[in-house]
Amino acid sequence: MELWANLIVLTWAVAFMLWQGVGFAITLGTVFAIWAILAVSLNLVVGFTGLLSIGHIGFFGIGAYAMAFLTSDASYEQLRTEAIPTLGWPFFAALPVSVVLAGVTALLVGIVFNRFRDDIFVLVSFGFAIIAFSVFLNLRSVTRGAFGIHEIERPAIGGWVLDGEVEFLVFALICLALVVLVCWLIVTSSFGRVLTAIREDEEAIAVFGYQVTHYKLAVWVISAMMAGLAGGLFGSWTTFIDPNSFILLESMLLVCIVILGGLATIWGSLLGAMAFVLLDEGMRFLPFIPSEFVGQARQIVLGILLVLLMLFRPQGLVGRYRL
Repeated sequence: MELWANLIVLTWAVAFMLWQGVGFAITLGTVFAIWAILAVSLNLVVGFTGLLSIGHIGFFGIGAYAMAFLTSDASYEQLRTEAIPTLGWPFFAALPVSVVLAGVTALLVGIVFNRFRDDIFVLVSFGFAIIAFSVFLNLRSVTRGAFGIHEIERPAIGGWVLDGEVEFLVFALICLALVVLVCWLIVTSSFGRVLTAIREDEEAIAVFGYQVTHYKLAVWVISAMMAGLAGGLFGSWTTFIDPNSFILLESMLLVCIVILGGLATIWGSLLGAMAFVLLDEGMRFLPFIPSEFVGQARQIVLGILLVLLMLFRPQGLVGRYRL
């Protein structure tokens, strides 16, 4: 099953990119890199630690809005819509702030979330996603509310601006590679083995003297910082963000990607992200689906896939553990 899943998804990706051309393949690759960073980071929490979080999209949004607020020159909008301060930071100065801000937020909410387990943890993470969206929509002095933020800075090294799609794709893939490396170092270390033990039996590992809450909080913060990195990349790539990019549905889709690829496997997160991006973009080219119904059709197909997985392969395409 794992071999066939790999062959089908990878062959599908190559064929689809060849069919649509190089330009579309580059865009597809960038979208994949951003979603893959999100999926790998969430799998640290859901797959390796056993904490089902629905609120990860909030950290993604924090990273994106931090990047937008710090780098955007929105002065041309101030006469017509909500005005925000114009800071004009360079991309590589704003990106670490985006990552750290997401981590600090995760630390603050994680101190509260550590009191909860199982179903209650799912509910409070659900609430965090709703609160984050409400802040993005209503804190207009920082986010400009529903108007969104324009003119977000692209990465620049000296006088070389990565404003081309190929250059940004390479940069995004480098960031993905670094995230994958960090995750691999974590899960193969003694720290990662404790996380796996927490997933299997939290009370048993506490008996041996491990401070379970500290480990859970640490992986929660690390995962959120990775999501903040993905958010910073997303904001810079699109050069425009608004609250609709960080709705609860996006968080649910992210969880679906992790389940689709497989829990507690880094490769599964990459494979799940690729399958999702191919599904998401590929359905736009099906001639028998009207363009106004493509969004609904995507959700139907993804829902059917998840139901089939839960029935016949609950561990996902290449996973080892069941949800």
